[in-house]
Formats: sequence, C-alpha cells, structure tokens
Amino acid sequence: MTDRLFWTIGAVAEDIAALLRDCATPDAPIPGAEWTVAEAAAHLALANELMADLAAGAQRPYGDGTPGGLAAANAASLAAWPERDAGRLADAVLAHARAFTAAAGQRPPETPVVTPMGSMDLATLGSYLLTHMLGHGWDLARALRRPHMMDRQRVELCLPFLLLAMPRVVDTEAVHGLTARYTIGLRGGRRFGAVFDDGRLSVHEQPLPRPDCTIITEPVSFLLMALGRRGPWSALARGAVLAWGPKPWLAPRFPLCFRAP
Repeated sequence: MTDRLFWTIGAVAEDIAALLRDCATPDAPIPGAEWTVAEAAAHLALANELMADLAAGAQRPYGDGTPGGLAAANAASLAAWPERDAGRLADAVLAHARAFTAAAGQRPPETPVVTPMGSMDLATLGSYLLTHMLGHGWDLARALRRPHMMDRQRVELCLPFLLLAMPRVVDTEAVHGLTARYTIGLRGGRRFGAVFDDGRLSVHEQPLPRPDCTIITEPVSFLLMALGRRGPWSALARGAVLAWGPKPWLAPRFPLCFRAP
C-alpha cells in the first residue's frame, strides 16, 4: 500500500471532519437519500471503524455483500449507535481513518481480508475505504452546500476497488443478453477494459484492442456515476463524457449496467 494512498485517506477524512465541525444543521437531509447529515456522518464513522478493524486482522461480518444486505446492516449499525453530535462524529471519522492507516501499515499490502464487498487484498481495502469516504463526503458537501473533495488524483486511487467491485454489482436484468467490448478511461488518466459476453462481465487492467465503444469521462463524473450519484445523461449534458468507436451508442448504457450498493 502506497504512502500516497495513506496520505489521501487521511486528507479526505480531515476534509470530512472539517465539514462536520462547521456544520450548524446536522438534521439537514442528504439530497436523494433517507439519511440526515448526522446519520450519514455516523455511518461514515462506523464504516471507518469497521475497515480499521479489518486492516488490523479482525473478523467483522457485515451484511451479505448484496445491496439489500448492506442496507440492512447499515440500518442496524446506525440504530445500535445513537451518537449524532457533529463534532464528536468528526472526531470519530478522523480517528478511525488514522487507525486504518496505522494498522494497514503494519501488514503486507497483499494480505487477504474479507470485507462487506467480498474478499480482497489489504491495498484494495484501502481503495475501498477511500471510495466510500469520497462518496459520502460528496453527499455531506451537497447537503451543507460546501465544495466537494473529489479530484482526479483521488479518483484514480479508487480504481483498484472499483475494478474489483464491478462484476459484483452488475445489474443482471440490465445486462441480459448484452455482448459488448468497452475501453473505459479517465480523462488524462488510466484506461481499462470491460467485456460483456451474453451478460457476463470480465474486467481487464489494460484497454482493449478494437473495442466496440471507448468512453473517456471527466474523473469526478466517472466516480459519481460509479457510485450512483449521477446518471449518464446528466454527465453527457455536462460535456463530461466523450465516446467513439464502431458502436458509440453503447456509451450511455454502460453505467446503467451496474447497481451501486
């Protein structure tokens, strides 16, 4: 696990903590969600604690890996921990992020761990933690009308987790019968491949030769679509997506192939 990932996890946790410490409206609703700011912050603190425990080698079952199972586990954990003071939640988010990097720094990055999204190595768990904080950090920033904390460098560090998770969050109804070859990339950054074969997805670390459709997306929009915070048509309307190839019309369908947990 790289020092850059450790540093970014800490920096994002500090950004979230700063939002919460300045928050005068912890009961404000998260746009498009059922949680308030305080509830989302409590979930973040609990999730950071869970991942810190996993990094330290603890066994912490949490849901069954399905969107419904994770939602039920989230609801149960929030009900069991009633803390909703924004300042104390800020401290908890930051403390558990630091506990994660401290624990992970003591173990080899290839150490296997079992997480709410299945088995992965410790380095990918760090990418998972960062992805999770950025998604909920975006929600908090929107609810509080403050600047978000995403940028290209931070989004790139989310890719190891996102590539691993993609086959696990395929919407089987949406991809039924789909056969298509995609090269996907961040504007100015990394590219990778995704192949659907009659609805079955395989993800490739490198871009594909002769894809049906190449999609290059502005990094923040890429992550927001991956996390279900923004739809493809909105991203297209903002000029955040460029697509080409023999079948460019496949571009808007790609993000609809997945169901974010």
